[in-house]
Amino acid sequence: MLANVNVTKLFPAAYKAQLAVEEAVEEAITVAGVDRLTVDLVKLRASQINGCAFCLRMHTQDALKNGETTDRLALVAAWWESQYFTPEEQAALTIAEQITRIGDLHTSPAPKVDVESILDAKQIAALTWVAIAINAWNRIAISSHYPVAP
Repeated sequence: MLANVNVTKLFPAAYKAQLAVEEAVEEAITVAGVDRLTVDLVKLRASQINGCAFCLRMHTQDALKNGETTDRLALVAAWWESQYFTPEEQAALTIAEQITRIGDLHTSPAPKVDVESILDAKQIAALTWVAIAINAWNRIAISSHYPVAP
């Protein structure tokens, strides 16, 4: 079990650096023209894989505020089994799976989506940064034992 230490409080400069990464990622999303709901889906899927309750709650709420439906949210964990997601969203979710499971790329059960035939290079790069950033946030929240209560 992880030590019960809040890394963000003990080293606030590192936390501020992560916030700066998040700001740069938001700029990349805008420049690349990536849809906000697609970003929400990437954050949700990575947080599901990592088991980050804090981020799951936050990004589910964000997605709902941004107009996401409960039907689609219920299917994010098995997105490849449904017809709810556009090719662009499927490509983005593939990126989320690949980055989050980077150590298991050769054995991952994630479906093979030809990301490069659906998204342009800037979109791929921006979504890769979204996945990298949310994985970092997941690790910060989980290792710091961020509280999640009703």
